[in-house]
Amino acid sequence: MPLRFDAHISTAETDYGTVLLDERAGTYWELNPTATLVVRTLLDGGEETDAAAALVREFDIDRAQAQQDVEVLVGHLREAGLAS
Repeated sequence: MPLRFDAHISTAETDYGTVLLDERAGTYWELNPTATLVVRTLLDGGEETDAAAALVREFDIDRAQAQQDVEVLVGHLREAGLAS
């Protein structure tokens, strides 16, 4: 399922990844380049399997590990109330 950030979340890409700001709570998260690739793929309409494939291509990691990493990241973003 493609990812969408809730309306109260602002994003900014940096030299080191992406920063997410929760404007309601005044908190922020910094995503490393790996998480940024996953988020960018999902925000562009890709599925979790597409994000895992992007990780495999970019970082030459095992597909099963990439899929697990994507699922964990998406779960954390949703649990934190940042994304739907």
